[in-house]
Amino acid sequence: MIRLQQVKLPITHTRQDLEKAVEKALHIQPQQMQSYEIVKQSLDARKKSDLRYSYVVDVEIARERQIIKKCKNASLIEKKPYVFPKCGEEKLKYRPVIVGAGPAGLFCALMLARHGYQPLLLERGCDVDTRTRDVEQFWENGILNPRSNVQFGEGGAGTFSDGKLNTLVKDEKGRNRFVLETFVEAGAPKEILYENKPHIGTDILRDVVRHIRKEIQSLGGEVMFETQMTDFEVQNGKISKIRLNGRQWIETEVLVLAIGHSARDTFEMLTKKPLDLHAKSFAVGVRIEHPQKMIDHSQYGEVQEGVLPPAAYKLTEKLENGRGVYSFCMCPGGYVVNASSEEGRLAVNGMSYHKRDSENANSAIIVTVTPEDFGGDDAMSGVRFQRKLEEAAYRAGSGSIPLQCFEDFCQNKISNALGDVKPQLCGSWKFANVRECFPKVIGDSIEQGIKAFGKRIEGFDRPDALILGVESRTSSPVRIERNKWFESAIKGLYPCGEGAGYAGGITSAAMDGIKVAEAIAEKYEAGNFKIN
Repeated sequence: MIRLQQVKLPITHTRQDLEKAVEKALHIQPQQMQSYEIVKQSLDARKKSDLRYSYVVDVEIARERQIIKKCKNASLIEKKPYVFPKCGEEKLKYRPVIVGAGPAGLFCALMLARHGYQPLLLERGCDVDTRTRDVEQFWENGILNPRSNVQFGEGGAGTFSDGKLNTLVKDEKGRNRFVLETFVEAGAPKEILYENKPHIGTDILRDVVRHIRKEIQSLGGEVMFETQMTDFEVQNGKISKIRLNGRQWIETEVLVLAIGHSARDTFEMLTKKPLDLHAKSFAVGVRIEHPQKMIDHSQYGEVQEGVLPPAAYKLTEKLENGRGVYSFCMCPGGYVVNASSEEGRLAVNGMSYHKRDSENANSAIIVTVTPEDFGGDDAMSGVRFQRKLEEAAYRAGSGSIPLQCFEDFCQNKISNALGDVKPQLCGSWKFANVRECFPKVIGDSIEQGIKAFGKRIEGFDRPDALILGVESRTSSPVRIERNKWFESAIKGLYPCGEGAGYAGGITSAAMDGIKVAEAIAEKYEAGNFKIN
């Protein structure tokens, strides 16, 4: 197969234009091309006066070696699909148990189910349909269900997000592509297979995770909602049984902890076990809202509305105080959402639907914090730091999302009126002094970072840009150590995904779930297990 690079076309091109460009680049006639597949599509916006799409295309054709001699951007490739490893020989008495139905847990369970391991998947929250109703009611009336919210429930925290699927993780075995293909099989748009920055949107993502769960069940796996692992026992250094909802005990020899970054009560329980669990660095900050048209104009220039998708940005700055400040989880045409999961504490996140048709763009503007900032050296010190920020945000907004215009953030005072930027939110909001929720160095760093970003995107530091807080759940505040076989200090216990400190987003978490499933399969034999 031939891989053709740098096929560039105007932004208003058609599919037929792409085919003709491929034929021209390869110096072939239309009838010679047997098939082709778009591998990657990206927008080249370096010249605002000449915006172009750039493609990488795989072409199937006869006489490949002769044809590539005529084209400098073509090469021969051999596609190698993802292959699950051969199963091991060690016998299991009980089926594997996976805790957490976020992307890591779902993909771990899916792979094990597809290869005959009949996994049991436990999720403390509700199924995605019940969860959606709970979340929408919370946004409407402010009554929080601590077990079913933006953080907990089928699909994990990513279900109520933009559904971004890009990752910086390099994987030669093809797990990244496999994850995207699995999403498409479950109902995601085919475009995610080749878009440079693919996204699904929270509205479609709900259907996707439901489809994956049903496949797990159809293959002999079991999924239990509203079921939290509250304890476990170890015998002779190995996992032996786990406790559900503080009552029922079930036996297992394999336990996967895909608990997510907000399972603070589970982290607390784990500190009492013979595990290597410690606090790690993460980042905290605010959400900022701007008009999407402003971002579009900055990134694209003068372009007819609707021709290009809502523009995104990625910004980073190293400050004189030594702190790094950067944008994170940018949501074009999105909403800021109340993402709280604990009573008396408030956290925000960003979310987009598939169409990304909100009036505003939003992203987190965050500052890295380390264990030195936490004021403690135990595993839960980062959690306590997060909670302190979230408690301050809850007080500031009296339970609603605290909101402040950037000009007032800089002057450290409560806003009393909006400018031209109107909030696009899920949940109620209240004018408050967001800056006072943070230690001084964090607040100062956010201000300096936004002003620096204003030199790159005109209007980024506009006085009426909206600042909302707090963004505290960017990644897990803890790390559970594991060895090269993905096991912890307790044999048979596999830390997995974002909550354990090994991923940072939907795709990387799903890939980590696959890796853990592979490790389990390489060691243990599949078969009919005793149902515990």
